[in-house]
Parts: sequence; C-alpha cells; structure tokens
Amino acid sequence: MPKKATAKRKPNAAFMKPMQPDDALGAVVGTKPIPRTEITKKIWVYIKKHKLQDKKNRRMINADAKLALVFGKKKQVSMFEMTKLVSNHMS
Repeated sequence: MPKKATAKRKPNAAFMKPMQPDDALGAVVGTKPIPRTEITKKIWVYIKKHKLQDKKNRRMINADAKLALVFGKKKQVSMFEMTKLVSNHMS
C-alpha cells in the first residue's frame, strides 16, 4: 500500500492579514501593522519579560499599566479572555 502524502497545513489567510494595533496595543506590540499571530506572540513575549503570568494560576495574566489599557482597566484576565480583549484593539 503506497504511503499517503501528509498535507501541509495552510495558515488561515485571515490570521495572516496585517492588522493595525491602536495606541493602547501599540504600546505593547509596536505600531506597525502585523498579523494577529505575531501580535499574540509579541504580547506573550511582553508578558514573560515582565513576569505578568499569575504565580499560582498560570492561565491568568496580571495587567501592568500598559496592558491594563488593552484589558479595559481589568487587573487580571484569563488567557482566553485576553485574546478577545486584544482583538478589540486591532483594525
């Protein structure tokens, strides 16, 4: 039986389209238009660099002054809530 070629997953075009971060998000990820995937990566780099992951519950993100603006002034959000809140700051 011939071995079936594994299809390489194609990234979703919608995720790859450069998005323009607003001023609040731009303070964290930069002001140039970049794809959503890159915005998420840059936010995680920022969170890890500033040690903003909650010590006890690693799924929770503690907001510093810059992230509080992105999170709608919330002190703490979950990882999943974070992606929803971040999308409000892109156009």
